[in-house]
Amino acid sequence: GSTVALSAMTTAVVLRDTNIFFAVIAGLGVGALIGLANGLIVTKLRLPSFLVTLAMLELVAGLARQITGLKSVPVQSELFAEIFGSGSLGPFSSLFLWTAAVVAVGWVVFTNTRFGAHVKAVGDNRLAARVSGISVTNTRIAVFVISGMTAALAGMLYVGRLQGARYTLGENDLLIVIAAVVIGGTALFGGKGSIIGALAGSLTIVTLNNGLVLSGLDVAQQRMALGIIILVAIALTLREGKERT
Repeated sequence: GSTVALSAMTTAVVLRDTNIFFAVIAGLGVGALIGLANGLIVTKLRLPSFLVTLAMLELVAGLARQITGLKSVPVQSELFAEIFGSGSLGPFSSLFLWTAAVVAVGWVVFTNTRFGAHVKAVGDNRLAARVSGISVTNTRIAVFVISGMTAALAGMLYVGRLQGARYTLGENDLLIVIAAVVIGGTALFGGKGSIIGALAGSLTIVTLNNGLVLSGLDVAQQRMALGIIILVAIALTLREGKERT
């Protein structure tokens, strides 16, 4: 969540002073640096990834607030907005095209490359992966960097759609993303997951959220319902993991 916000703020600030190319590079660079920091701390200091990313979330959230003094940054570039938010190509919106592109690239990398095989092996059994010659440390760091860059891309899509950036962008997305990937079949402790499953989980969450809105529930009730959905999904995932072992 906070990586989305800081990358979005950085993109908007750089875009205000330079051009789209440098703004995109800056936004993606911020996401990559945050991911790299997470990866190095987790692998070199051998700290739990969940706790490290939770601490980094607060640190980055503070930076996102500090960078512009709690002020929003408007984006005046119509071209940026068309590419990353309001534009379209034929019947397809730019947001749909970005989603399709990320899913396609992710699916190819995850299912048809050596790196994808290494990621699955490390997630399934870290010790066995190391014995088989896989660089577990480098693989984990690379995954953190990619995660940071995809969060940065999400931040830029927020900027393009809203034509501005604010430090609160993405702050409510964390649990939604966790719920989506778990519902999509990703195991919380690694070893199982797919790009298509994550996409299906995301679509399921969106459908459920729209259903909650249409049913007349207020924001508080929607969040309580989402919490229940996450608990059920986690319980089912843990149960399946025990059955596998």
